[in-house]
Amino acid sequence: MEEKALKILVCGDVEGKLGALFSRVQSIQKKTGQFDLLLCVGEFFASTPEAEEEWQQYKTGAKKAPIHTYVLGAGSQETAKRFPSADGCELADNITYLGRRGVFTGVSGLQIAYVSGREAPQEPAPAHCFTPKDLTALLDPLSAGGHFRGVDILLTSQWPRGVWHYANNPEVNTKSCGSNSIADLADKLKPRYHFAALEGAHYERLPYRNHVVLQETAQHVTRFIALATVNNIAKKKYLYAFNIIPMKTMAPSELVKQPPDVTENPYRRLTKDKETLKSSLGITEEEAPSTQFFFDLSGGAGGGARGRGGRKRPLEGDWSARKQPRKQPLPPGECWFCLASPQVEKHLVVSIGTHCYLALAKGGLNTGHVLILPIGHYQSTVELASEVLQEMDKYKEALRSFYKSRGQRCVLFERNYRSQHLQLQVVPVPLERCTTDDIKEAFVLQAQEQQMELMEIPQHSDLKQIAPPGTPYFYVELDAGDKLFYRIRRNFPLQFGREVLASEALLNIPTRADWKECKQSRAEEEAACAQLRDAFQPFDFAWED
Repeated sequence: MEEKALKILVCGDVEGKLGALFSRVQSIQKKTGQFDLLLCVGEFFASTPEAEEEWQQYKTGAKKAPIHTYVLGAGSQETAKRFPSADGCELADNITYLGRRGVFTGVSGLQIAYVSGREAPQEPAPAHCFTPKDLTALLDPLSAGGHFRGVDILLTSQWPRGVWHYANNPEVNTKSCGSNSIADLADKLKPRYHFAALEGAHYERLPYRNHVVLQETAQHVTRFIALATVNNIAKKKYLYAFNIIPMKTMAPSELVKQPPDVTENPYRRLTKDKETLKSSLGITEEEAPSTQFFFDLSGGAGGGARGRGGRKRPLEGDWSARKQPRKQPLPPGECWFCLASPQVEKHLVVSIGTHCYLALAKGGLNTGHVLILPIGHYQSTVELASEVLQEMDKYKEALRSFYKSRGQRCVLFERNYRSQHLQLQVVPVPLERCTTDDIKEAFVLQAQEQQMELMEIPQHSDLKQIAPPGTPYFYVELDAGDKLFYRIRRNFPLQFGREVLASEALLNIPTRADWKECKQSRAEEEAACAQLRDAFQPFDFAWED
């Protein structure tokens, strides 16, 4: 079948402003040529006398839409009477109601799935709402063949809940916006384009992938676009134009190409791994709050560390408990890095947050070498609970800003191999020493010398979906967002990250590659930690006066 691109226009809530919409469409077509279809999502009609009068001109044939127009059904009880049949019908010349739900396939092979209205709060459902039965009836025929790859376009009135995860935030109330059922539908249908409305907002999400990197066969990406209301006062975008070649006529290699800004699938966010982690740790939602331990750092030079609210930690040696909403996972035995452990070297601690803490690296490569560690016992990044991961990201950003102010870029790496407790190593590199590309090249080349292939992964990718919990791996994150990943098989050099950074090509301190050769006395460590703590304090989000 020949590859031929179709020219499509998509509109947000029309709300009866047909004259304004079609006038804009005609203007666009005069400039760019005729479009094949106009698809309208959201509320097409309005219940005002003015809207009724305008609609009668199209219904009677006095006026005609300048393009084949396909619309979704009612988004409210007031406009439900405009749609005489749930199965779809012609409303006026060139204006067609698609129906309550279904799949429209054009002669070109373009496949458009659609669901009208809002999710029903209960059954029996009002005329302007859809039910789980509607979604099942839509999905079953598509997936029955076993070779379903997805649809070209999905049209829904409501937004999918959580579509903003891993991406830019929309200008809507994310606590109430969207439908979980629509999110689940979008995940299963894998549309190349998904359009929605009803929120009065324009939002173009970064494209997201429909497969798990390194675990599933590559698939096409999805682009979600929400459109505003026609002729809105804020002049938000309500009309979207694009070209599309039907999936059925595309070469598979072209279909699955991944754009550079692609992100993880927002609808699969953490749910599976969180449940796996809870199960493995024996944690249930009903468990009573547990304790989290803090200690005072005021005994060393440089003043006491402060927690949220500016209060000093309890006196040194006086361990105290603060109630937390979740139980902190505990180690099976002794752990040198759990903050509640008697073995922890507290004189190395630089900052303490709610879920993570920052510590000076013992035998560090240079004076700014630090570790970001979870307070509770987690072995790797991919096992972290979401709130711990979020705070770890806050520490990353704080350190990037701190190093940048000192003319340095930072390199982060993690070795999840022969280690008991997650240690995210953060090493500053002077800007004048090398570029980000130099650092990336050094890691890749030195890995190749040891018969290892470091794989570059997309910047927006989620490490959890590449390395499930329990997978041994080595991971590098650079200041420009570049990420390198290696799945460890056997005999991985434990000092590899330090060896690369200490090499002549980068920091040029090869004698410091082994931390055991860089040990300091306790007094030297205390002085270095106090100096770093004071310097970092303006960037420390956990410090509030």
